Amino acid sequence: MEELKNKIEVDHLLPEEKVKEGHRAGFVNIVGNPNVGKSTLMNDLVGERISIITSKAQTTRHRIMGIVNTPEYQIVYSDTPGVLKPKYKLQESMLGFSEGALTDADILLYVTDVVEDPEKNADFLERVAKETIPVLLVINKIDLVKGNEQLDEIVAAWKKRLPNAEIFPTSATENFNVENLKKRIEELLPVSAPFYGKDALTDKPARFFVTEIIREKLLLNYDKEIPYSTEVIVEKFDEKEGAIHIMAGICVERDSQKGIIIGKGGDKIKKIGISARQDIEKFFGKKVYLELFVKVEKDWRNRENKLRAFGYLE
Repeated sequence: MEELKNKIEVDHLLPEEKVKEGHRAGFVNIVGNPNVGKSTLMNDLVGERISIITSKAQTTRHRIMGIVNTPEYQIVYSDTPGVLKPKYKLQESMLGFSEGALTDADILLYVTDVVEDPEKNADFLERVAKETIPVLLVINKIDLVKGNEQLDEIVAAWKKRLPNAEIFPTSATENFNVENLKKRIEELLPVSAPFYGKDALTDKPARFFVTEIIREKLLLNYDKEIPYSTEVIVEKFDEKEGAIHIMAGICVERDSQKGIIIGKGGDKIKKIGISARQDIEKFFGKKVYLELFVKVEKDWRNRENKLRAFGYLE
């Protein structure tokens, strides 16, 4: 994990860097509806835990890049939020990340699964069907299929909706058929110099992953609307040789939510802090002192200034 941490900060490729003749590079964007396994697939393709994963929809809020490098190629994967009908400005921003992924990809991965209704967000799917770039349709969670006949029916139905796509039945959790998907992506990469330094792993700074780890614990430990009403911001990140002192705020929308996050006698937030600290220590490979506090930012999901501060708007 220390190797991962050392690769977090991205430097763009310097002009004088030499690359092999015929080097290939491209942007591979992963899109699809919520909760179909996009983040699990992203982590499998990158070979590192870049995106947080929970069983809840809308876990991914940002567009997150994971970069794979070899001497012959560079693949820049993008995990995007699940496509949804926005109910507030935060979700509008999340949808913007997904729609933006249709405009700047060299290869598009549309991820669905064996239980999803193909008509869900049909307008977005129609845009995917019109793409002129290579589209790879990933039918995930085939470990849930009861037999080849059912899988054949699912594949046939999707061929009608995305006739120009290449179809890859997979199970991201079981790592089934992911290698074949990787090989096809490599074959489709255009000839290009790298877009990032060859030691880069992601475009996000280390602090971003601290907020994501804490947010993951909120998603795992709270029910209903509570985790979706929270955001995490790192207000202090003091890294020294042997340890890191982190102070992070958990923002909620209402006073009642603040009490729920803290819990009786602070038991809930203490549990979140212990669990998050353990994962952050694994990430950085050193001792972490983590302080959490909760503050109310009323209706932050609909306030542009707050969404900009949290990195959802430029």
